Amino acid sequence: MFIYLSKKIAIPNNIQLRCVSWNKDQGFIACGGEDGLLKVLKLETQTDDTRLKGLAAPSNLSMNQTLEGHSGAVQVVTWNEQYQKLTTSDQNGLIIVWMLYKGSWYEEMINNRNKSVVRSMSWNADGQKICIVYEDGAVIVGSVDGNRIWGKELKGLQLSQVAWSPDSKILIFGMANGEIHIYDSQGNFIVKLVLQCLANVTGAVSIVGIHWYSGTEGYVEPDCPCLAICLDNGRCQIMRHEHDENPALIDTGINVVGIQWNYCGSVLAVAGSQMSPGQDKQVNVVQFYTPFGEHLRTLKVPGKQMYAASWEGGGLRIALAVDSFIYFANIRPDYKWGYCFNTVVYAYTRPDRLEYCVVFWDTKNNEKYVKYVKSLISITTCGDFCILATKADESSPQYVLVLCNSIGTPLDSKYIDIDPLFVTMTKTHVIVASKDAFYTWQYRVAKKLTAMEINQVARTRKEGRERIYHIDDESSVAGDGMLDFSKVVSATKDAICCITASDKILIMGRESGKIQKYSLPNVSLIQKYLLNCRSYQLSLNCNSSRLAIIDIAGVLTFFDLEARTMDNTGQQVVGEQLKFERKDVWDMKWANDNPDLFAMMEKTRMYVFRNLDPEEPIQTSGYICNFENLEIKSVLLDEILKEPSQPNKDYIINFEIRSLRDSRSLIETVGIEDACTFIEENPHPRLWRLLAEAALQRLDLKTAEQAFVRCKDYQGIEFVKRLGNLQSESMKQAEVAAYFGRFEEAERMYLNMDRRDLAIDLRIKLGDWFRVLQLLKTGSGDADDALLEQAYNAIGDYFADRQKWMNAVQYYVQGRNQERLAECYYMLEDYEGLEKLANALPENNKLLPEIAHMFVTVGMCEQAVAAFLKCNQPKAAVETCIHLNQWNKAVELAKNHNMKEIGSLLAKYASHLLEKNKTLEAIELYRKAHHFLDAAKLMFKIAEEEAKKRTKPLRVKKLYVLAALLVEDYHEQMKNTQRAKLKGRRSEATTALAGLLEEDASLSDNRIIDNAWRGAEAYHFFLLAQRQLYEGYVDAAMKTALHLRDYEDIIPSVEIYSLLALSACANRAFGTCSKAFIKLESLDTLTSEQRQQYEDLALEIFIKHSPKDGKKSDLDSLPEGRGEGKLPTCVVTGRPIADYQFWMCGVCKHCAHEQDISNHNFCPLCHNPVG
Repeated sequence: MFIYLSKKIAIPNNIQLRCVSWNKDQGFIACGGEDGLLKVLKLETQTDDTRLKGLAAPSNLSMNQTLEGHSGAVQVVTWNEQYQKLTTSDQNGLIIVWMLYKGSWYEEMINNRNKSVVRSMSWNADGQKICIVYEDGAVIVGSVDGNRIWGKELKGLQLSQVAWSPDSKILIFGMANGEIHIYDSQGNFIVKLVLQCLANVTGAVSIVGIHWYSGTEGYVEPDCPCLAICLDNGRCQIMRHEHDENPALIDTGINVVGIQWNYCGSVLAVAGSQMSPGQDKQVNVVQFYTPFGEHLRTLKVPGKQMYAASWEGGGLRIALAVDSFIYFANIRPDYKWGYCFNTVVYAYTRPDRLEYCVVFWDTKNNEKYVKYVKSLISITTCGDFCILATKADESSPQYVLVLCNSIGTPLDSKYIDIDPLFVTMTKTHVIVASKDAFYTWQYRVAKKLTAMEINQVARTRKEGRERIYHIDDESSVAGDGMLDFSKVVSATKDAICCITASDKILIMGRESGKIQKYSLPNVSLIQKYLLNCRSYQLSLNCNSSRLAIIDIAGVLTFFDLEARTMDNTGQQVVGEQLKFERKDVWDMKWANDNPDLFAMMEKTRMYVFRNLDPEEPIQTSGYICNFENLEIKSVLLDEILKEPSQPNKDYIINFEIRSLRDSRSLIETVGIEDACTFIEENPHPRLWRLLAEAALQRLDLKTAEQAFVRCKDYQGIEFVKRLGNLQSESMKQAEVAAYFGRFEEAERMYLNMDRRDLAIDLRIKLGDWFRVLQLLKTGSGDADDALLEQAYNAIGDYFADRQKWMNAVQYYVQGRNQERLAECYYMLEDYEGLEKLANALPENNKLLPEIAHMFVTVGMCEQAVAAFLKCNQPKAAVETCIHLNQWNKAVELAKNHNMKEIGSLLAKYASHLLEKNKTLEAIELYRKAHHFLDAAKLMFKIAEEEAKKRTKPLRVKKLYVLAALLVEDYHEQMKNTQRAKLKGRRSEATTALAGLLEEDASLSDNRIIDNAWRGAEAYHFFLLAQRQLYEGYVDAAMKTALHLRDYEDIIPSVEIYSLLALSACANRAFGTCSKAFIKLESLDTLTSEQRQQYEDLALEIFIKHSPKDGKKSDLDSLPEGRGEGKLPTCVVTGRPIADYQFWMCGVCKHCAHEQDISNHNFCPLCHNPVG
């Protein structure tokens, strides 16, 4: 950063000032002094010129109000920005709170303890509370509306300073004896702070400043020190928090009067005085430090005694109270920024994020790209690329260099072990230096280089792209410097302080004033020079002959690297310090195309120099981005960073230098000949181009051609020749208008000449297809159909590129562009339109497979298959069906197109599913492929497994029913197949018979087919018997249970006979019950324990009841076993059906009494609706 004094305001009657405070939000400056002096001032800029923004704008006092109320010297002033209040206190202990009303300040509240003097006052971060400390140890905390919250007497302590923590939970008190005490917000003592900065200090010390930055603008680094404590002897420590055991320690070497952070906590100002060396008098100084204790700058201030310093809200100015004056110093911050390829890259901190927000702002298109970068150290740019230097992470000492393009896309990165304090880059190299060593990286990007540059890159690439050198290693010759960071860890006595590089050479500046010049790309030490200053910023001109040096005091000097002079001893010396010096310089830039031209910023003025002769200055405070073609591009970073998320194009300013302005005015006012003479004397390609363009405007083709030759513009020469071949004057004028981009005028001229074709050609070149279409339609002759189609399609492309698919469709339809039309329908999800398009296309059209694939992506099987078949790709159609799980369609297509592999594919997929234990998915697969029998087999298997697990009988029944239904589907399929084969040849009965015969012939597993419903029947009657038993129909339950004896192969016998015994006992049919018990006792599956239990139960029953059936039932008439003439069983009641007429289910072919089924809507067994 650079700093210089810019303005001073004198206080009337030479009244000595004691304090100053700058309101950060509204910009008011309050200053207090002797004899009760209290003033509120406000500096405001008054200009409409966008160039004169910020510090460059003239400022006047818009407010200068003297506030009456204090009688003694005003010692403390503090602002409450949130509530627009000013709190002041004088040597008599009188406190006044002032408020703003209709543009003036008035007393709002007064308080006087009459016991002691106020030493410090501090408002908390949200402006709700104020803490006031008195010299005698009294502390008062009050609210913004004047109410006292609490008070405390700290006995025996002399207070001097107070500060709130950012979260308002802690108060820090500074004592006159140099101690720091920490209290909570309610006044309870927490701890006494140990000040590490007081190590080895003897004598009395006092706390003169405590400032805790509240983080409102974010932090420059995660976990950044923000609590600054300073003593009058110049010792200072900066802590991360109140318990930080490793603070940054500073010995400022001055007698301190006050400290303050800038608005974003990146710079700490320490104001005071010191003895000037060699003179016995005090000099006022302000020292500036980073949060990590690194010294940035020293500002010397005239006057006898400085009392206070206060930052402006934006951190660009600082106010200093010295004697009876307020001095203002302007700060030019070291922003993290750069300029590459019309793009301004800048970084800023935000309170809601720990990372830096890096913005790549394309000033040409006004577009911005944002990147978040953690622990950013610097931004360096060159050409089209930039380097972001960052810390790797908190734990490791490594650093990262990220190479980005102009929209922030990372292209490459390197990890390095040296601290990147100084970074510079050329078109091919990145050079990074710490204090002791420097690292070079030859970066590569996919960019066209000239043949010479390619050779240079190729030559060095073999030797290795990364190298590291120690600054003291003077034996550096090409090929040394291997990439071994451990060899460069030794510290140097003469540290590196700045670096710069061009394509040919690398310059290293050292703290002693020594300059080392190395060759590039093969880094070898060529020359050493000695300067009489410590350089801060170095810059080489475009031919690497001169070096510009800005030293730490802001003095600009020049060094000629190639001049050869004689020294006092008569020896030839290379290099010469030029007799040129400018003070208060904070930025400079050489012209990219002229080694003698440069621009520099001195205070708030920009000077342009040619051969060290200045032009008249331009008032601005911008940072110089670029200087070429006699034009300087400057960016008002101060203004941009006030609203960094919304950069404004007004903040990019282009300045033309004098020779360009003079040439232009000569051409406009005097004439081309005089201008030509002037440009001959001051030649530059930009000036010749200016002359060529002016000559073209006036159709002076000879002068234009000569000027184009002088600025080496081949296209311009060709254009002039083409103009010379045209006969018509108006045609020439039209061509010139088009050349200068006045297309409307050129088109009008063409149309006036009745050359619509030329107007259309012009618009086609410009890509203005809307206008082309207009011209084609408005023409009197027939429009060219091919051109019209081209125009429709180009407009369609325009809308499609902007994803306005609806508009694109309209134009593609007119342009008959089926390919793009399909894409638009797909993007619009208009599948109906896509289907119509597919139907309209001729067979084997190359677009059909694409459309089919579109249908596949959205699962539209039928349409995809139709499209594939239309373009003769049945295999793709089958694959689509398989992909979309439409196996029945796949099988059908495979059969129709004689594709053998579908069966093996199906089997393979099914076995894959079975391996993964996905049996139900395999069943679904077989069912969809109409392989009903395979599906049924798997279903029976599942049902049997579930039955073995003894799960709910209802679930088992459902599984058996599903399996049986699959078998029924199989029957139906066989019948249909035969019907199709014998269509129209035989009767239906014959067809059915043929189907059954084929079925029989093809069957290996007849059992499943014949007894498809047997499992379902078993579980149906098992459930029915239990339901009847529980509902109290014991006789019906017993009859159903007797029927269950036929299903011992499906339901375990123990279950059947237990149910039969239970229902028979309930029905008092003890004979049947006895038979059931006999059967149970004879079962082999029972353990001896279970058998014993059955025997005991039987004994208990039959002691009481005789083993005979109580009444004559139908049981005797029921034949046992599975006889041939067995009667069908009613699925509703479980009774045998003896009637001649009964109901039969159409699906499962099971019967029921007509009166019983009449109460049901569905078949009780297969759940098919009752017809």
